[in-house]
Amino acid sequence: MERLAYQTLKLWKNNPSRKPLLVQGARQTGKTFLLKHFGKQEYADCAYFNFEETPGLSSLFEEDLSPKTILESLSAYQGKAIQPEKTLLFFDEIQECPKALTSLKYFQEQAPGFHVAAAGSLLGVSVGKSSSFPVGKVNFLTIYPLDFLEFLRAVDEEMLFAHLHAKTSFSPLPELLHKKLCGLLKNYLFLGGMPEVIQTYIRTKDFMAARMIQMEILKSYERDFSKHTTPTQAVRVSEVWRSIPSHLARENKKFKYSSIKKGGRASQFDSAVEWLRSAGLIYTSTNVTAAKLPLNGYEDSERFKAYLLDCGLLGGMINVPTRVIVSGDVLFSEYNGAFVENMAAAELSRKNNGRLHYWTSEGLAEVDFLMEHEGVIHPLEIKSGLNRNIKSLRVYAEKYKPSRIYRCSPRNFESRNDFANIPLYAIGQLPELIRK
Repeated sequence: MERLAYQTLKLWKNNPSRKPLLVQGARQTGKTFLLKHFGKQEYADCAYFNFEETPGLSSLFEEDLSPKTILESLSAYQGKAIQPEKTLLFFDEIQECPKALTSLKYFQEQAPGFHVAAAGSLLGVSVGKSSSFPVGKVNFLTIYPLDFLEFLRAVDEEMLFAHLHAKTSFSPLPELLHKKLCGLLKNYLFLGGMPEVIQTYIRTKDFMAARMIQMEILKSYERDFSKHTTPTQAVRVSEVWRSIPSHLARENKKFKYSSIKKGGRASQFDSAVEWLRSAGLIYTSTNVTAAKLPLNGYEDSERFKAYLLDCGLLGGMINVPTRVIVSGDVLFSEYNGAFVENMAAAELSRKNNGRLHYWTSEGLAEVDFLMEHEGVIHPLEIKSGLNRNIKSLRVYAEKYKPSRIYRCSPRNFESRNDFANIPLYAIGQLPELIRK
């Protein structure tokens, strides 16, 4: 299954200023498979060590963190030499061995000729707890579930992928292609982008078989809550996690602590929200008091929305039936457009280093996303139906005078005057289209 991140890995390998690579991302997003495949294709050998699977490996990092000693021990353990330039040294689930994480600093300083990659499912959580994190000594890469473009390649729609990936303008696609892409998007909204889910569907052509994998993934996440937090924290993380679909079902989708449980407060649940965000399991979009640069400086941290990392897992949590896939455009509008907005949040988050913002004008308007690009703020509204209403965008435009306003909907590409529509299936392309 071809991932766009593969090209990023090749750039890392060929970069003369390369540092050890730290690959982050939620569990089962494909980190291990991608790095093993990369090691097999681009190197003579891949030396793979999993600290969760083989806890005893941690003992090799207890006494001495010099690369020379570690390389000798690891080579002896696996029975063959780890060679500079020719071997990809891959530490998996590295958060289980904090000293191995620390050792990356010394690989960067003392053994730059060795290519070292490390991955972990809860690195975002672990890094915050580590006092010996190798700050400035590593490169980072985050792996997400497959986006819609990657999904097209996975299901052998290579021509559609190439056509959409090469798009440079808002000119409409031929209607036949547009309808085909809308149909594939419905499949994606149901399946999501978790690699094992997609592989199961490709192999079986059975949506319910894919749903069973989604449910297994959701259960594994809940097990992580108990394994990697205190008992009290695990309960609160689970309560926040399970409340997200009901928040997204609301018209304004604003996250409210009081909706998690009666009397719920930020002091009880804000650390649980942060744990889920750091673990890569949710994305948050923060309200801004003014649409001015930098957006981070105008955040109202008490007002935010929370989205799941994957629209397919959202469907699994609320058990959306398979019939909606063939029921016209029902899936687009189902649950107050939650699937569509969640997909948009996921696609935009990976393009914007995880930072999302939205704007409201009390009682008048709400713009779903504000995108900051090269010193310009671009407003974007997400529509699950064919309604042409863009009242909120017009309220925003009257106040802030943007050069262009954007709507994302099931409609085809369209551009006129200061307005552009982008189809839901192309939301991930919007930053690039704006740039071009």
